[in-house]
Amino acid sequence: MENLFDKRAAEKRNDPDHPDVSPSAPASPESDSGYTARELKDTVQELLRSGLLEAERKPNLYRSALTHRDAITAILEPLDLRLRIDDVRGLAFLTVAEALFGDELEQWSHPLVRRQRLTLEQSLLVAILRQQYIAHEQEAGAGAGDAVVELEELLPQLQVYLGDSGSEMKEQKRLRSLLEALRGHGIVSEVDEREQKVKIRPLITHLANPESLQSLLHHFRTQATDGESENA
Repeated sequence: MENLFDKRAAEKRNDPDHPDVSPSAPASPESDSGYTARELKDTVQELLRSGLLEAERKPNLYRSALTHRDAITAILEPLDLRLRIDDVRGLAFLTVAEALFGDELEQWSHPLVRRQRLTLEQSLLVAILRQQYIAHEQEAGAGAGDAVVELEELLPQLQVYLGDSGSEMKEQKRLRSLLEALRGHGIVSEVDEREQKVKIRPLITHLANPESLQSLLHHFRTQATDGESENA
């Protein structure tokens, strides 16, 4: 199947108004033959595959995103996608063009963007983890890595809002299931089984605005309080 890059190259070769590139011209993301450079292809394909690049995990592709930002923007524009850079935290990630957002935001889905439809419990954990990450940055500085949290520290925070089932095994299973779901969205790392810790990834700062997450926490806190009153 012809991919996006080859299609763009073919269109340029067939365009009579498209100037030929001089052999003596400086190197650019697109080679003299009309094909997109391998480095640029790899960078855009990884962005389309996972939605983000982290300097810590993929330093070469992240640097490529910074170097070829204009070229990547041009490639993404027909797809109604945008490249955003958070150089403080070493992040390059995709967003959907703001022009597509209107009153029907909840009903709209871009075919190349995985819809981050989180359950209420998953969203609650995101709010808790975001508080942890912001507290870590306030102490260690913006962009500081190694924001980790112990599972034993997360579990009681979840129980404050969701209640305690009375079974530690069941509570642990619920927490791990939620963390695994968030790992698929690039929000946390895999659980370190030896130290029983999980790393919070910097993408969490861009996932949702703080006001929405605080409202969610307030909603769960109110539900928990009402539940205690009814059982009194």
